[in-house]
Amino acid sequence: MTTETRRRFLKKTATAAIAFPMLNMGSYRLFAQSEKTYSAKAIDLVNSSLVIDMLSVVAPMGPMFLAAFGDEPKRVDGPAVDEDHLKKLFSMGIDVFHPAIGVGSKEEAYMIMSRYNGYASDHPGALVRVDSVEDFERVQAKDTMGFILGLQTANHFEELNDIDLFYNLGQRVCQLTYNSRNLIGTGATDRSDGGLSNYGVQVVERMNEVGMAVDVSHCGDRTTLDAFEMSKKPVLITHTNCRALVPGHPRCKTDEAIVAAAKSGGVVGITGVRNFVRDKEPTTIEHMLDHYDHVARLVGVDHLGVGSDMDPDGYDDIPEPAYSALKSGYKSSYGFRDKLDTDGFDHPKRMYDLTEGLLRRGYSDDDIGKILGGNFKRALADIWVA
Repeated sequence: MTTETRRRFLKKTATAAIAFPMLNMGSYRLFAQSEKTYSAKAIDLVNSSLVIDMLSVVAPMGPMFLAAFGDEPKRVDGPAVDEDHLKKLFSMGIDVFHPAIGVGSKEEAYMIMSRYNGYASDHPGALVRVDSVEDFERVQAKDTMGFILGLQTANHFEELNDIDLFYNLGQRVCQLTYNSRNLIGTGATDRSDGGLSNYGVQVVERMNEVGMAVDVSHCGDRTTLDAFEMSKKPVLITHTNCRALVPGHPRCKTDEAIVAAAKSGGVVGITGVRNFVRDKEPTTIEHMLDHYDHVARLVGVDHLGVGSDMDPDGYDDIPEPAYSALKSGYKSSYGFRDKLDTDGFDHPKRMYDLTEGLLRRGYSDDDIGKILGGNFKRALADIWVA
């Protein structure tokens, strides 16, 4: 493994004036190829914290979408993670990724599990599959990068024993539904929501038993609340925003759901998806920070985290025709506009921008450490004990 890890990189370059020049008022240019500067405090907070992004892909998104939507669409199991891409990932300030995607069948779920397990085999000195809380500590201690295996729908749980099977393949998080109804419950963009089915209740119970996290990010409102009611363990909303700030948006969660998440011991991850952040222009990182403030005021900082819902470069860099095809795959209720990414949060160094923003908003160092990853680590520790 030739890639320098984030901590070693920062330690090494901190004394190099060319790569890490000191500017006025304790401000630093973190990467030589960029004029963007960050405060020493923000850099130190990201560098010293366990940083978990509970929805962010590891593999390059552009090639994946081009393969799926290009002139000659073909089925692929995901592009390779090469050394150049690893360097980008290690520069991001993220220790652990949750690269969940949606699948339509059990076969596709097998394919995704195999691909990500393959990444860890291909780069044993760099990538670690996080199966337990001890693996978080392993990632930090050895300066490696971790990923949590999850999927954005439970369509592959055709019978209860499938939950045990996929747990044994490494899956530790699963959304109950994506945007549409399945055997378990109702998705966020369905016309009506009947809540969890009888089978859905059994699925939640079995997930609790084996130690797999229940995620309701894309569930409909009733299904979301049912999951909190039925689960004996914390339930996660890995990537969402607050409907109080974007009225009527089906992918944003109500205050009732956010309160229920906190009561369960769960955590709410905030996204940078433009149409979830604000329903009009401009839409900047400051508007995204309003969602952090709303959750913090409503239920406290202990239930707040990061679920950016994007790849390292953001969605707006995906080339055509894949970019338009991506947008067309969702119902009009998503409210897509010209851009998908929030201004100021659409690049690989976005965790540093988020940290600067949290400092501007008056969050303490301890609170920022919780938001960057400590809260999700705590909740997953409670869930993963079978």
